Parts: sequence; C-alpha cells; structure tokens
Amino acid sequence: MSKSAARPGDAPVQRPRALGDEVSEILSSIREGYDKRVRPNYGGEPVVVGVTMYVLSISSLSEVQMDFTVDFYFRQTWKDPRLRFKGPPGITTLSVGSEFLKTLWVPDTFFVNEKKSYFHTATTQNEFLRISQDGDVLRSIRLTVTASCPMDLRYFPMDRQLCTIEIESFGYTMSDIRYKWAKADQSVGVSSDVSLPQFKVLGHRQQAMEISLTTGNYSRLACEIQFVRSMGYYLIQIYIPSGLIVIISWVSFWLNRNATPARVALGVTTVLTMTTLMSSTNAALPKISYVKSIDVYLGTCFVMVFASLLEYATVGYMAKRIQMRKNRFMALQKMAEQKKKEMQDHHDEHHAKQTVSSKQTEVRFKVHDPKSYAKGAGTLENTVNGARGGDEENPAHPILPPGKDINKLYGITPSDIDKYSRVVFPVCFICFNLMYWIIYLHISDVVEDDLVSLEKSD
Repeated sequence: MSKSAARPGDAPVQRPRALGDEVSEILSSIREGYDKRVRPNYGGEPVVVGVTMYVLSISSLSEVQMDFTVDFYFRQTWKDPRLRFKGPPGITTLSVGSEFLKTLWVPDTFFVNEKKSYFHTATTQNEFLRISQDGDVLRSIRLTVTASCPMDLRYFPMDRQLCTIEIESFGYTMSDIRYKWAKADQSVGVSSDVSLPQFKVLGHRQQAMEISLTTGNYSRLACEIQFVRSMGYYLIQIYIPSGLIVIISWVSFWLNRNATPARVALGVTTVLTMTTLMSSTNAALPKISYVKSIDVYLGTCFVMVFASLLEYATVGYMAKRIQMRKNRFMALQKMAEQKKKEMQDHHDEHHAKQTVSSKQTEVRFKVHDPKSYAKGAGTLENTVNGARGGDEENPAHPILPPGKDINKLYGITPSDIDKYSRVVFPVCFICFNLMYWIIYLHISDVVEDDLVSLEKSD
C-alpha cells in the first residue's frame, strides 16, 4: 500500500490557490453590479481622458486625394472608481485581454478628420487593457487611419504641408469628458524609421482646444505633423529637362536664317515638348485654380521657347521686307534711267533746232518713298535751268532719303536680331532662374512655431 494513499478518516489536503484563480475572482467581482452604459462619476466631475500617440509609419501623402495615412499606437487613460480592487500582495495592476473591454465603459473617442480606418487583427486583435488597483485604466490599440489633409500647393514642389489628426468625443460634451495630452509635450512620438518617397518629416506639435457645435462644447486634441517635400525627383524629371529644352531652342540663333526647315522644325519641336511636359506635370496634381511655383517656371520656359520661334518669324519677315524694298528700288532706278535717256534724246533734238542761245536741260530725280513708287505714287522731278554750259557730264541718278540704308529696316538688319538674341535670351533666362530660386526657396522655408523636431522626439 502506498504511503501517499489517503486513509479513511484523514482530513482533506488543502492545495494552495493559483494566482490566476484569484485574478479571475477579482475580475468577476468587478463586473458584479457594473453598468457600462454609465460613465464614471456620473453627475459629478467630467472624466479626464489622457491621450498619447506613437507614430509607427506614414505610408502615403496624396496631393490628389488631399489626405495622408498613418499607422500608430493610440493610448487612452482614465480613472473609473468602480474598478478599484484589492489584490494579492505584489499585484497592483491587472493586464487583461481585449474581450474584457466589452463589459467596461470606454470613451467614445473618434477621429474628426478621418476618411477611413481599421484595426489590426493579425494574429489577434492588437489591443490590450490594464487596470490598476486605484481604478486607473489604460487602453492601448494599434490603428491605421487615413485622414484628410487640406494642402496649400502655391509653392509646389518647394512646399511644406501641415497634416493633422484630430481627436474628440462623439457624444459626450465637456461637462462629461475632457481630453488632455497625458505627457504634455512628450505625448506624441514619431519613430525614426518614418520615411516617405517625396517627403521628409520635420516634426510635430500638439494642441488642445474647445470646439463649439450645435449640440454643445466638445474637447478636442490635435496632433499636427509637418512635412517638407523632397526636390530631387522634380529637379531630375522637370526642372532640368525644361531648362535644357529652353537652351536647345537657342540653337536656331546660330543657324543660317535661310535654313527655314531647320529653324522652324527646331522651334515647333521645343514648343510641343514644353507643352507635353506641362501637361504631364499637371496631370498628377489636383485641378486647382491658383498658380503654383512650378507653373511659373514651366510657363516662363514655354514663353522662352515660343519667343525663340517668334524671333525667327521676325527675322524672316524683316528679310522679306528688305528684299521687297531692294526690288522696288532696282525697278525705280531702271525706270529713272529710261526716263533720263528719253529726256536726253529730247534735249539733243531741241538743241539741233535752235540756232541762237540754247538751253541745257538738267534732270534731277528724287525718290520720295520706294514703297509709294511701287504703288504708282512715285514722283519724277525735272528742273530746267537757263544757265549756259552743259551738265551732261554729271548724269542724273536716284538717291535715297538721307541717313537710310537699303539693307536695314528700323535701323537694324536681320542678322543683328540673331546676334542680339544670342545674348539677350541667355541673360534673361539666367536672371529669371536666380530670382525664381532665391524668392521661392526663401518664402517657402517656413517652420511652424513650437514644432518638436523629429530628432528631439527620438
């Protein structure tokens, strides 16, 4: 017979109670008479809900949708006197599963500017609850929230955006619930691993405010995160190509002005290329009505390449006008020579008939306006002098108005326009670039007040 076998009439052996059994009894006692429909201290002081956040990642920031998606730990603390307990020695806090939350009162917190959100449930629901023996409750949950973020794109792509997550009670006014940041300026943390392809996180700041609505005054918390856009992509894909397109359009200034196919093809190609670049850039942005900084740059580049095309049109027009004037002048000169010959023959015939003092005819021709002469308004002035002696040795010849050159129009030649353009266009583009980058980089460099930088939050 075994020594451990119980004998008849022996007292039952009492085993030590498991700690888990005692905790289960505590939780069961808490639920007795507990009504989760009534907030703590109902009719008395409002429940103070402390909030902390820790941002794990920011997956997107969309200019088109005007929103951003953030993944974070969201923690709330409040005091519920009905949850006080007296546990075994050394047990001051109970860590329980999320299922127990279904039997407790919790704040009806919601995100004011939320578009969509979801709880993480892999492998189980990412949520836990801690209850202290004084009735302090800590609820922690992992959330992914897509919240609206109205953006000002006037300085795009050198802009800085401030996106906000707003926290508020849906039904309880300030007489029932007041929110506060539990750890003051350290209530919000941002992981150092947070990164975005086009943005850098500068930092964050916290605000607490009171909002007046038609149903009453509500307590609201706001966590603001500031982003600065990275310029690398836009420099490589937009700014540098558009600048090179402008430079390519200047090549036509060094081509012969008679090379019409080459210069026209170059001008039209650069204009169409700039149009395509502008269209593709704006296709990835919302249809906003105000002018962005990138619109200023691309618009100026478009004007520059369009002006290069107009420059050749001006050169061609001037060359055509000058050639027409030359043709009119040559026709006028030929007509004047024929008229002079006819007058000379008439003079010789008249001189032969006169036996007494003869008169010599001096013919002077004055060209008032070649263009008018071509229209039939040219004048031929004949002056007959009675002086003796002949001026036949100085034949009459057409003359231009004083100070005018037949190869110039408005004082310049077509070649002069190309020469001036070779200097004026690059100088104007360089000056524009200096002004553009200095002004926009300066006015867009705005950091919000009281901003906690990302380095400090780490």
